[in-house]
Amino acid sequence: MTAPQAMRPAGPERAQLRLLQTTDLHMHLLPYNYYSDCAAEAFGLAHAAGLISQLRAEVPNAMLFDCGDYLQGNPLGDYLALERGLDKGAPHAAIAAMNALGYDAATLGNHDFNYGLEFLLAALGGAEFPVLAANAAQRLGADGPLSDTLLLPGSAVLDRKLVCDDGVPRDIRIGVLGLTPPQITIWDHKHLSGRIETRDIVETAAAWVPHLRAAGADLVLVLAHTGIGAPDHVPGQEHAALPLSRVAGIDALMLGHSHLVFPADAVPKLPGIDASAGRLHGIPSVMAGAFGSHLGLIDLVLDHCEGRWRVCSATASAAPVFRKNPDNSVTPLTLQHPAVLAATAADHQATLGYIRRPVGRSAVPMHSYFALLSHDPVGKLVAEAQRWHVAEALAGTEYAALPLLSATAPFKTGGRGGPTHFTDVPAGDIALRGIADFYEYPNTIRAVRVNGAELCEWLERSAGIFNRLVPDAQDQILLDPEFPGYNFDVIDGLEFKIDLAQPSRYGADGALLAPKARRIRDLRFGGAPLDPGAQFVVATNNYRASGGGRFPGLGPDRVVLEGIEANRDILQRFVARQGTLAPRQRASWRFCPMPGTSALFETGPGAARCLPEIEGLRLEPLGIGGNGFARYRIRF
Repeated sequence: MTAPQAMRPAGPERAQLRLLQTTDLHMHLLPYNYYSDCAAEAFGLAHAAGLISQLRAEVPNAMLFDCGDYLQGNPLGDYLALERGLDKGAPHAAIAAMNALGYDAATLGNHDFNYGLEFLLAALGGAEFPVLAANAAQRLGADGPLSDTLLLPGSAVLDRKLVCDDGVPRDIRIGVLGLTPPQITIWDHKHLSGRIETRDIVETAAAWVPHLRAAGADLVLVLAHTGIGAPDHVPGQEHAALPLSRVAGIDALMLGHSHLVFPADAVPKLPGIDASAGRLHGIPSVMAGAFGSHLGLIDLVLDHCEGRWRVCSATASAAPVFRKNPDNSVTPLTLQHPAVLAATAADHQATLGYIRRPVGRSAVPMHSYFALLSHDPVGKLVAEAQRWHVAEALAGTEYAALPLLSATAPFKTGGRGGPTHFTDVPAGDIALRGIADFYEYPNTIRAVRVNGAELCEWLERSAGIFNRLVPDAQDQILLDPEFPGYNFDVIDGLEFKIDLAQPSRYGADGALLAPKARRIRDLRFGGAPLDPGAQFVVATNNYRASGGGRFPGLGPDRVVLEGIEANRDILQRFVARQGTLAPRQRASWRFCPMPGTSALFETGPGAARCLPEIEGLRLEPLGIGGNGFARYRIRF
């Protein structure tokens, strides 16, 4: 791809300022897949950095920013946080790479809190650029956002010199504001409870933007780890980009969190969005995908008059780092940047040793190709490991006599991660990288107490991943693309059916849509119909137990076990204890019959070799689609 050309406006006191953005790197610093232990050219800051160098060279003035989620996301991040630690004076690999590339500022994403505040602050201690978070406070002040006692600086005013078209450098003050999702206190309740409070994104920006102007900022740039969601402001909104863009005084907006690309044609057509021009309510805005797939690019043309700067015009685009080929492979558009390679080399090699440690064996292939169709050997294994740990932890307590269930969701089901984003570990030896593949996130163990009626609601929320099917209609799309696979919980120990002729009771965001709708049918425990008033304990993780995903009936008040152990570590110990794995293959749920009806389902190309394992599903292969996913027809 040819990068967007720099604008060259006339005028002796006019300058162009190029703003570059990365976001949601999730520790994808190098083009390497630690789960499959092989090179993978589909992602990586190293290649993105090559494009950064090209785009910087085109203009006399450029700045580089990041919108969060850079400290967690793959085994390299886990190795640094959970194995090596940061107490040996060695800088964090992501921060070292960002220092080497000369980032000007960054904000925090929700996953940057996953390893706890001590680790976060230790990692950021090596940053040679300001890291900003205006709505994450150690204590909320009574007089609004500006009175809060913040964990990190909320904003920075960066003094720079812009080289104008006449060759003369002139001073400019650029105000930068950082914002993170207010839900961090829910999603990382264990780490943040009593230590961090958050404010609404829009409320915070409305206070801070005028403050930056008053501090002398000529321009105000907002770095917000938030996606493009509902157009109307709702307090505590997770995807708040549209109402945020209406805050007066913002000159440019950089976004993240949802792993989408903006501007792009696939963006929903909502009021205030100009997807072709890269505008949200007229404000130039970008979102650079994830894993280093794109760079956000905003070119501002500025006039300098009587000592002040004014934005004359702006363009916004998302520059791809990789080209997709007809065979669905990808080709990097730049060479890897040597500064990133040098900053990460030692930790990369150490991580390879970490992931190659043997843990156990499996008698069967472990994959997630059909996890959304009830064939999920990985989910069964995780459920057994969670139940084993919680049973031991609750022994001798008042909860030990209650029936113990285990809730799991598949983490790798394609979606926005692409056709390779599936677990696929062959039968045989399981290394530590296989455990990380089975359980992608550094969650910690929890157990909650719920009743039978609440279990039914839990499953109704999960069943929203499926679109409603019209009886007797053919080749309908099965899955809602807005519903992430990690919110499709299956509760092991229950048996049920899902009726896709019914509308979903809950939306993709957890909102109650159809109060009279019921998809969950014939819900049973121990072979008998589930008693709505019966009490149960459910093993799960901190994200779900704390309210992540907006599952009805869940929250901190339901927690009966708040363990410090990571679910992944529990899984590792369980695998080592078992020796050779042979997870139960019997499905705990299935679809209600719909004779004469069919739907289309997409999964990874590797699913073809796993078809002989599948029982009870009528699947017809339809080949590989243009997006690289394998397509199947399901008959009900």
